[in-house]
Amino acid sequence: MTDLATNSFPDPSGDEPEAQAESNAESHTGSSPAQDHGQGTQGAPMPEPQLDRVEERVLACLVEKAITTPDYYPLTLNSLTAACRQKSNRNPVVDIDEQTVESALERLQALGLTRVVTGADQRVAKYRQVFGAVYGLQPPEAAVLCELMLRGPQTLGELRGRASRMHPFEDIGQVEQTIQHLVARSDSLVIQLERQPGRKESRFAHRLVGEPAAPTVAATPTATATAPSAAAPRVVAAVEQVQRLEQLEARVEEQQTQIENLQTQLESFRQQFE
Repeated sequence: MTDLATNSFPDPSGDEPEAQAESNAESHTGSSPAQDHGQGTQGAPMPEPQLDRVEERVLACLVEKAITTPDYYPLTLNSLTAACRQKSNRNPVVDIDEQTVESALERLQALGLTRVVTGADQRVAKYRQVFGAVYGLQPPEAAVLCELMLRGPQTLGELRGRASRMHPFEDIGQVEQTIQHLVARSDSLVIQLERQPGRKESRFAHRLVGEPAAPTVAATPTATATAPSAAAPRVVAAVEQVQRLEQLEARVEEQQTQIENLQTQLESFRQQFE
């Protein structure tokens, strides 16, 4: 679990987490990654407002819970902190305290992305988001962006499987169409990353925390003349094993999400009697 004593997240663009730049401004100076199919964003202005990694997680959790658990939304500070720390549907999993979340909420409110909800019938303040309104998003676009904010770069297939809990994508073509809309905007909210060796599909990342870093690939030894034929069966077996693991991971995450939703409901029920 990543410790969030400071406002920094590992960069999820590569296979291994990398240190995030110390300031948001510095993270914007990197060059755009190469594109597989000419869906570049070179010259496109950065989306505004820009976020840091803590703001990204807090805002994405508000968007997620508004869709998946509307009966328990808006969220209290306690419930929002639990959502930021939850282990399912998160990459990276982070250790974050209420003070850090509250500070991020203050900055998000200053950016016009969140609102504080108070009332005579409420014992504690609650928080809601206006993400879609600020960035001008349709429901499928908000769902895809939320998933990218929660879990980092993903393929079209991964997005369909994971974002469908927030919006019903009938097939991968609908996800691709949504991605194309986000890429084609004048401020290009999404960018297509360079396809990595050994991967069949390209991944996509959002640009709300700056330009994504190009994924790093470890160097591999030069193959011998007999290596391809000997290695091919092992490569196929490895791919099949990865696919099985991904299916198991999806099932476990679904169960974890159900448990965490029940915990959120229990916490909201308990707070009614405080």
